[in-house]
Amino acid sequence: MQNEKLRNVAIIAHVDHGKTTLVDEMLKQGGVYRENQETVERVMDSGDLERERGITILAKNTAIRYGDTKINIVDTPGHADFGGEVERILKMVNGVILLVDAAEGPMPQTRFVLSRALELGHRVIVVVNKIDRPDRRIHEVVDEVLELLLELDANDEQLDSPMLFCSARNGTASYSPDTVGTDLKPLFDTILDYIPAPDANVDEPFQMLVSSIDYNEFVGRIAIGRIERGTLRQNQEIAVCNYHDPDAPAKRAKAVSLYQFEGLSRIAVPEADAGNIIALSGIGDVTIGDTICAPECVEPLPFVKISAPTVEMTFSVNDSPFAGREGKYVTSRQLRDRLWRETLKDVSLRVSEIEGAMDAFNVAGRGEMSLSILIETMRREGYEFQVSPPRVLYRTIDGVRCEPVERLVVDVPAESVGAVIEKLGSRKGDLVEMNPVGSRMKLEFRVPSRGLFGYRNEFLTDTRGEGIMASVFDSYAPYKGELQRRNTGSLVSFETGESVSYGLFNAQDRGALFIGPGVAVYEGMVVGVSPKAEDITVNVCRKKQMTNMRAAGSDEALRLTPPRRLSLEQCLEFLADDELLEVTPENLRIRKTILNHEKRMKASHGGKKK
Repeated sequence: MQNEKLRNVAIIAHVDHGKTTLVDEMLKQGGVYRENQETVERVMDSGDLERERGITILAKNTAIRYGDTKINIVDTPGHADFGGEVERILKMVNGVILLVDAAEGPMPQTRFVLSRALELGHRVIVVVNKIDRPDRRIHEVVDEVLELLLELDANDEQLDSPMLFCSARNGTASYSPDTVGTDLKPLFDTILDYIPAPDANVDEPFQMLVSSIDYNEFVGRIAIGRIERGTLRQNQEIAVCNYHDPDAPAKRAKAVSLYQFEGLSRIAVPEADAGNIIALSGIGDVTIGDTICAPECVEPLPFVKISAPTVEMTFSVNDSPFAGREGKYVTSRQLRDRLWRETLKDVSLRVSEIEGAMDAFNVAGRGEMSLSILIETMRREGYEFQVSPPRVLYRTIDGVRCEPVERLVVDVPAESVGAVIEKLGSRKGDLVEMNPVGSRMKLEFRVPSRGLFGYRNEFLTDTRGEGIMASVFDSYAPYKGELQRRNTGSLVSFETGESVSYGLFNAQDRGALFIGPGVAVYEGMVVGVSPKAEDITVNVCRKKQMTNMRAAGSDEALRLTPPRRLSLEQCLEFLADDELLEVTPENLRIRKTILNHEKRMKASHGGKKK
């Protein structure tokens, strides 16, 4: 039996192909807003970081009514680092809308999310979005999507997927690439006709897989998932078990509150039937992958195995001379609690304590982006800590040391191709494919993950800001040998104090500075970048000695070059192996691991002798 009044669908795509914008329009045309209601763009990106960066980090649930059918929609992240979110969400739905940019075509993450959907046997509606772009190439993109479906071994039904042509920004969809639609009715009709209704075995014992977790200070942890079978009522006794822990006894709990999704809000309901996506509170330590079921029929559901992390960083308590000045949470206990709490929401994150170190933790994730989002979130919450440079996680496969390799696709102006190939070649990248797309070139590489650390800034410089690069984890391959991480050195502060114009003026001849005058610095803090390979110590606190031969006012003639302000991602890319990033709510400071100049010299020379 199926619940014909219900459809569960996820929107999947590469980053920035218009998923959240399309959901905005579906909500508007699905009658979620009143006619005169004020709305914001990308309403589903509710987090500050999501709005600032224009990316979706956490999957969001919403629902609209089309006629007498309820359509549950899940807006998923498009960035490869949040792939753990996408894999989980696909277990909740019965079909997917695959969004592809009419100019860029299928990108690495398109391949990743589509392969996951095809493996689960989901039906796919292909939507070519941004058909109003001046550089659109709709017919070529349609061919590229069909080629991708063939490559990923789609079955006959999936190869015959319906195709629609959309402008999410204008809220229009049509069945033909040559005609512009007037609204999203073709999309809604296709969802109802093509996406199967969920099974509704209401007479069997209750069972539900937890696919997502939310947290509320008043009710604690909230489990989100699709009811596989049966009916759940408020205050009903339930049992919690896990497929990967079959020997553990089922935990008893009570379904305190049930919620269904309606528009942008959750509506409390007394009961919910099979096929519905619900939120449930009342289970204190519920986690993603748990199965909630009736106590008389404890049957755990298999859970999608989340891909292992490929990048690791060390988070430690801040021990710089400025420690504890700016943060609200500074102790190892607070840092540990916050990191463990994050693992409850993010299943692709791993946190482990370092033996013999009470105040340092290894945090492993899918990529630099996911870890930088965690760092930024924590500093906004008032945490103060230090992080090491990112490093890849190696594996031994059949006795061979292997490293993670990324599939990198770059779209660059034709004149930049040589520089990009040369740079990626020096980073052990192999060119796999090269196709002209209008006046631009689309190149595909297989490159070690560590080869991409710190590359994005160079790439934007080489392509004059016009290049697009996107990567996704491909596989583990034999170690490709040593790789130079950075060919520049650091300008390191020689003493503790406050930077002054005179000291900065003398230091700027040695390289580009990161700070201006009036900034508090300490010995061992990195204040700039040197064009030479070795580090240079500079005294930015040095004041001009006054004599009767020199007037104090002559300082005004000093011309300082404006400092380079580094973002969090740029700081992480810049870090050398012997450096740390001090993160506080107010500042990001790069520092040497060993602050004292003499001790640092002894350590580096001692290492060379060995």
